[in-house]
Amino acid sequence: MSPYHRPVPKTWWLKRRAYFLFMIRELTSVFAAAYCAFLLVFIYKLGEGAQAYASMIDLMQSPSSIVLHCVTLTFVLYHTITWFNLTPKIMVLRVGEERVPPLVIAGTIYAGWIVLSLAIAWIVLGG
Repeated sequence: MSPYHRPVPKTWWLKRRAYFLFMIRELTSVFAAAYCAFLLVFIYKLGEGAQAYASMIDLMQSPSSIVLHCVTLTFVLYHTITWFNLTPKIMVLRVGEERVPPLVIAGTIYAGWIVLSLAIAWIVLGG
């Protein structure tokens, strides 16, 4: 005879704000994966020739594609920020006997993100 398991409603994650934010964060990974698949298709089309590449560019310039890119960017930024904020909680760094403050760890990650973003923007925009 199996032990009794209390049924859990499908909306359990709507009961508390922390659960809701966690589920939204998990949902953002779907958008990140879909965008990676989109980039792979884009690279594939680039290899097929100028006409396939031009049709992909036309598709990306449609209003629905622009909206989808903005939504994806929002979700991916949320995913990134929540991940960066979690990092100091799961990664304990020590210098000698002293623990590095979580703010320093998170600040270093954010600073690296900004520097890399600026470097990539500089390269893409023609330096």
